[in-house]
Amino acid sequence: MAFEALLAEYEARRAKALAMGGPEKLAKRKRAGQLNARERIAYLVDQGSFIESGLFGTSGVYPEQADETPADGKLAGYARINGRDVAVVVNDFTVKGASTSATNGKKIGHMKRTATERGMPLVIVGESTGARLPDAMGSRGMGLLLGNDNTQFRRTRETPLATAVVGPAFGSSAWLACLADFAVMNKGATMAVSSPRLTEMATGEKVDLDELGGWRLHAEVTGLVDQVVDTEPEMFDAIKRFLSYLPSHHREPPPDAPVPAGSGESMKDVLAILPEKRTQVYDVRKIVKCIIDKETLFELKPRFGKSAVVALARLGGKSVGIVANNPLHRGGALDADACRKIVDFLVLCDSFNVPIVLLVDTPGFQIGTEAERSGAPGKIMNFMNAMTLVTVPKLSVILRKSYGRAYVCMGGGRHSDDISAWPTAEVSFMSPEFATTIVHGVKPGDPGFEARLAEIEHDSDVWGLASVFAAQAVIRPEQTRDYLIRMLEVYQLRMTKGIGQHLMRTWPTSY
Repeated sequence: MAFEALLAEYEARRAKALAMGGPEKLAKRKRAGQLNARERIAYLVDQGSFIESGLFGTSGVYPEQADETPADGKLAGYARINGRDVAVVVNDFTVKGASTSATNGKKIGHMKRTATERGMPLVIVGESTGARLPDAMGSRGMGLLLGNDNTQFRRTRETPLATAVVGPAFGSSAWLACLADFAVMNKGATMAVSSPRLTEMATGEKVDLDELGGWRLHAEVTGLVDQVVDTEPEMFDAIKRFLSYLPSHHREPPPDAPVPAGSGESMKDVLAILPEKRTQVYDVRKIVKCIIDKETLFELKPRFGKSAVVALARLGGKSVGIVANNPLHRGGALDADACRKIVDFLVLCDSFNVPIVLLVDTPGFQIGTEAERSGAPGKIMNFMNAMTLVTVPKLSVILRKSYGRAYVCMGGGRHSDDISAWPTAEVSFMSPEFATTIVHGVKPGDPGFEARLAEIEHDSDVWGLASVFAAQAVIRPEQTRDYLIRMLEVYQLRMTKGIGQHLMRTWPTSY
């Protein structure tokens, strides 16, 4: 009978924890079209694979609030996504706004530690109001709240961290998204240091949610989120797809995948995408899609630093990172945002053993007062330094223009393991038109300009580059896919079984 009473108590406590914030709050979310925390877990992970950790956690500062804090507002545990083990934390906004407390902070820290030590990706779904008050007030509150290992979230990139920003994401939800290898945000969500209410109280500034930290701000201005989606299911699908390109931890190569039927079929027409006139723009993503395995392009930060494209993809069934100049924006000239975006992506690829393919068509770096005010020289040097630290295979293909210091940053010289070029490539210190004016003192329209321009253009063609072995191969455009697949085999890290040195695994990308 004593055992029966204990088991009855267990079932009652379990039911209370599983009920989250109660039927009224759950019904309110449903009416608003929002999934609750347990529904989010059910959609994200493989069916029946979730094992919860900390189900019976409650407020540790105020024990009398145990009935008000089932699972203490953050659900944690282990599951599988597409058959692979993951650690998961999903905030439950129906319990005190998923505010951070000493107990649930321990839960996050435990998941992070277990994922790192046992080699599992960590997925965090953030929707929270920030630190729990009054728990965090005073020295005792600070010692409890900020004295656990959740605050030691130093990124060593040993296992992938993917985060979702959904609803209001203040405090820890924002911090974790900024630290993540992949952050996806749904339209209507807000990510900020603090809420509009506290912002107004502290600064007198009245600001609405979108202006403070809406999706446009972070997708287009700060670059702190990698993708923006319309719905919650799309958000979780994006996380699943992101993880599919990466290994579970940094000591194994990414998983291979079958090559989709029809991959490479459009290579025969790839040159038609490239305009014959060097100043005419085009969308480089059309060329990328011809080269990679069909339907495998997974672009990151598409609205930020738009003169560059960075994306995960597959080539011959293997994960690759694509870095490409995009002449559709600024003619392909790299500004400070594009440099930062590329560096962030190099860190991701090198940390998780993903080879890099660079597709080059750039007139150089953006110049002028706007560039200088944005710290362009420092961003350019960061870019160059990052390229020297990458230890996974790097393959560069020069499609058209490669001018100035950008030639080096985009893999020229010894910054790539292999450099190939199309016959359309031209490499020089600057645009031939500008060089003609500087060297010969004649401007477009002046007598003799065209003849002088032709001399300089001739010196910029691909054959000079090939003659001094600064390009290892000149290839026909339609051969690019096959060439890259073969070079990925040639330059694979055989002696370390596909594992790089991870020299950038502590590089800060949340700046």
